[in-house]
Amino acid sequence: MKKKITRRKFIKKGSAGLVGASMLSTSALSYGRILGSNDAIQMAVIGIRGRGGTHIDNFGKMKNVRLKYLVDVDENLFKERLDQVEEFGGYRPKTEWDMRRVFDDNEIDAVSVATPNHWHALSTIWAAQAGKHVYVEKPSSHNVFEGRKMIEASRKHNVLVQVGYQNRSIDSTIRAMKFIRDGKLGEVYMTRGLCFKPRANIGQYPDGAMKAGEKFRMNLESGSYETPYTQPYLDKVHYDMWLGPAPKRTFNRNRFHYNWHWYWDYGNGDTGNQGPHQFDVARWALGKDELPVRVNSMGGYYGYNSSQETPNSQTSLFEYEDGKILEFGTRGLTTNPEGVLLPDIQLTGDGKISATTNATPVKIGTIVLGTEGWMQIDAGGNWQTFFGRKNEAGPTSGEKDDSYDPLDLTGSGGGDAIFDNFISAVRNNDRSELTCDIETGHQSTVLPLIANVAYRLGRELRIDGNQESFVKDKEANKMLTREYRKGFTVPDVV
Repeated sequence: MKKKITRRKFIKKGSAGLVGASMLSTSALSYGRILGSNDAIQMAVIGIRGRGGTHIDNFGKMKNVRLKYLVDVDENLFKERLDQVEEFGGYRPKTEWDMRRVFDDNEIDAVSVATPNHWHALSTIWAAQAGKHVYVEKPSSHNVFEGRKMIEASRKHNVLVQVGYQNRSIDSTIRAMKFIRDGKLGEVYMTRGLCFKPRANIGQYPDGAMKAGEKFRMNLESGSYETPYTQPYLDKVHYDMWLGPAPKRTFNRNRFHYNWHWYWDYGNGDTGNQGPHQFDVARWALGKDELPVRVNSMGGYYGYNSSQETPNSQTSLFEYEDGKILEFGTRGLTTNPEGVLLPDIQLTGDGKISATTNATPVKIGTIVLGTEGWMQIDAGGNWQTFFGRKNEAGPTSGEKDDSYDPLDLTGSGGGDAIFDNFISAVRNNDRSELTCDIETGHQSTVLPLIANVAYRLGRELRIDGNQESFVKDKEANKMLTREYRKGFTVPDVV
């Protein structure tokens, strides 16, 4: 059912190429309880290490938002986060290791999910079934099947689900998309996402708890050591719950906090870690709300000898039905940047150097190529345009904003307006207000997921966009989902 929206929302959504998902009327959405204009929104943060700390800071410091629960399977983390809330809020939330008990609380209006990727879908679906609104980190799901079920759960249970693609709420990125939609670059025919993020050797370690006195670094170049995962530490970790939908296996320190990203059971490599942010901008700029018709992906794990399963170098290519191309480069070793050749300068056609306003090389960002000019956008939404064969500098995003550091491994940084946007949409009971509804987040998440399938199978895959499946390829289609452990199954019917 189509719904009229303001010009401002159109710029954020329609002109920015957001999917035209069916939008229920405001009256159709429902809560577990009805919120008054002055009522505090009661929230739970699920997954409190790393990015979860940013969720706690952003949601917890908002007016009329109260964190009733902090939820994590690692109870060793609670004290530090409780102290964090008490310092800025003057209270200490309840703690819980089993999210299902939080979903049973009728006072909870919304939850935020900052768990490992393999838990994103099931936690969102369980929350939706309990009538809770959800903010879930990117990528929205661990596999394609899960993402579609998250959309169905959001719609069936009339709850809002926002995906943490921060660029959707960054003003400068929104203005970049309007610039593109207004035809200022001509026709955009290709975009290139960049995830050039250095990743060190994570080494190899035996299964089981660490021994007393043993030290562990998250990677072999780290200058700091983690709290040892000894048996007394693991006695406060609900490891079976941490595994959740993933296969049963013995604890290994390298497959636990943060380094889970580099194993297929839980993560999606950097193509599906940092990469989704730039995939989202690249798809947005290309103006594609449908799936591509074919994908190729190649690469490998180079330079190190470790237990990591995912590649540290990967090139992915997507072709759409009209022939337009989306490229994506993932590089975890030493590499050159792309975009402008040298900081703050450009080469003109006569060989002279002239200053530009906002141009620096890009390692994490997006290159947008049009028939009249091109644009580079960095991770923080700063952008610069160039025109003609002489690459003459054109309009920029304005004053440079370096608040977002994509190399910050905790995931904190800019784009925090997306948290405010979620709370505003929840309070106004209005799905159309979300800058990144689950349907939009799913479309961007699918790209790295199918790239990884092509990489793992080592061949080009043809795509049926209507069915969200691969064409006549049983082996590839099997990888659109996974075998779930009993008790942790993403259901066919949500």
